[in-house]
Amino acid sequence: MAKGGYRGNPMMGGGVNMNMIKQAQKMQQDMLKMQEEMETKEYEATVGGGMVTAKVNGKHEVLSVTIDPEAVDPDDVEMLQDMVVAAVNEAMRKQEADASANMSKLTGGLNLGGLF
Repeated sequence: MAKGGYRGNPMMGGGVNMNMIKQAQKMQQDMLKMQEEMETKEYEATVGGGMVTAKVNGKHEVLSVTIDPEAVDPDDVEMLQDMVVAAVNEAMRKQEADASANMSKLTGGLNLGGLF
């Protein structure tokens, strides 16, 4: 190694750009803050004309499922089960869309290839 250590590629303008490092650190801090905020949010979806409502949080946990008593038909339990699944899945989609929109704001639309 040359005296004084490695200073980067002289053809590329020298060593590491400190401004880029600071920007990356700020982005990391902003992402952690956003993640903490997302975990406290709640998302709700209703299906079947209001018969079934599901609520989830930003940690992908189901918080509640509310079923209108009129939706309970002992002869058609399968439809009720389908509505519960649909409501939970829709609430999860809302959470994912919100997370994606927030990440896009944070990264300025930069696609980070699944890093986060």
